[in-house]
Amino acid sequence: MHAQEELAGFVRETAEGFGIPGVSVGVLVEGREILASHGVTSLGNPLPVDGKTLFHLASVTKTFTATALVRLAAEGRVDLDAPVRRYVPELVLSDEGAAARITVLNLLNHTSGLDWNLIDTDEATLAGFVARLADLAVIAPPGARASYSQAGFNLAGRVVEQVTGLPFEKAIASLVLEPVGLANTFFELDDVVVRRFAVGHNRDADGVMRFARPWAAWRAGSRGDNPGGGIASSVSDLLRWARFHLGTGDGVLPAGALHRMREKTVELRASTLGDAFGTGWFLRDVDGVRTIGHGGSGNGQFAELLIVPERDFAVVSLANAGPDGYSFNQAVVRWALEHHLGVVDRDPEPVPHDEARAREVAGRYEIDAMDLDIAADGSRLTLAVGIKPEIRGASENEMPPDHPPAAIGFLPGDGDEYIITEGGLKGQRGYFTRTGGAITGVDLAGRLFGRRGGDRAVSG
Repeated sequence: MHAQEELAGFVRETAEGFGIPGVSVGVLVEGREILASHGVTSLGNPLPVDGKTLFHLASVTKTFTATALVRLAAEGRVDLDAPVRRYVPELVLSDEGAAARITVLNLLNHTSGLDWNLIDTDEATLAGFVARLADLAVIAPPGARASYSQAGFNLAGRVVEQVTGLPFEKAIASLVLEPVGLANTFFELDDVVVRRFAVGHNRDADGVMRFARPWAAWRAGSRGDNPGGGIASSVSDLLRWARFHLGTGDGVLPAGALHRMREKTVELRASTLGDAFGTGWFLRDVDGVRTIGHGGSGNGQFAELLIVPERDFAVVSLANAGPDGYSFNQAVVRWALEHHLGVVDRDPEPVPHDEARAREVAGRYEIDAMDLDIAADGSRLTLAVGIKPEIRGASENEMPPDHPPAAIGFLPGDGDEYIITEGGLKGQRGYFTRTGGAITGVDLAGRLFGRRGGDRAVSG
């Protein structure tokens, strides 16, 4: 069977199996691109999805922000090891020592110690966002540990603005999008709505698929979030983006600087994101093969980009429904790796249920936006995660549904690592943090959730 027909068949069958309205997939293998799309942009106003249909990429945006800063560093305009305050002198945090020590690289590899994000603000500018950062918790000393931070990347966007003297979006266009030839990649909704674009959908508790509003994020319209998650693009442009990162810099970046973005800067433990962070990339060994990549989850839209540098290979998967868009994308990536490279990505198997361990970790954990509840329920340990009720209740915007309780199991080893074994987060891994022997936090999706009533602490 022809490679395009094989991909199209798998994409169609998998999208229909998960009930995703519209998907778009691309594979770069042996120098050629194979694209397959299925379904429609919107259930209410259906147009066929194709390789140029725009999807909200959410956190895949971080790869563009990081690349722009690496270019500025290569040009001698930014020192990645310098304190952020060299470029953003107005930075104030709840911890003055942290504010003085955080470096630009700390922002790009999620070791700043900043909590996930500011939630109770709709700042229209990055300057306004940064002015509110004193309200955000500092959960660890700079450089002490990795914890995924949207706020950190938004602060990195302010560095870009200060150094270039341009609004962030125009700076990224000048530094990255235009020279790489990404003519179908945008931040502004005005650019999106005059082209074919995917509408996000979320499945309600009753199983009905409903439109996701607002379009770009569950926190409406804030340009202050653009560096960490504001871009929209297509499968065709993302394959071009992958080609750029597989290449020699195309005169945009020195090859050495581009390739150093793939080098490990900090290790990750028991994380679905990967084994380590590079500079703006997740690094992960899959079946003995090294990969770099990034995912994104917006409001009813999910994106996944994975690159295998040593095989000159990349796969992109975009889906317009939650929560199963995540599972669809993971299935596509695994199929592409195995089908084209013979690389098999398998989830680790949990050990038998241990009731004493389960009781030890049961409780509520939180970040500024979300609660994570772990419950010991007889012979099962479950994890549920959702937006805090007070935030949901105070918002006039629709928000994605919460993830209901799903079974988790401990993994072999010291007993503090786990994997989710069912539901929309199936396959996600994480670990529990201890301080003085007591459980004080849990990592999920690279984020540290502190135990309610306890301190957030760094594990040794």
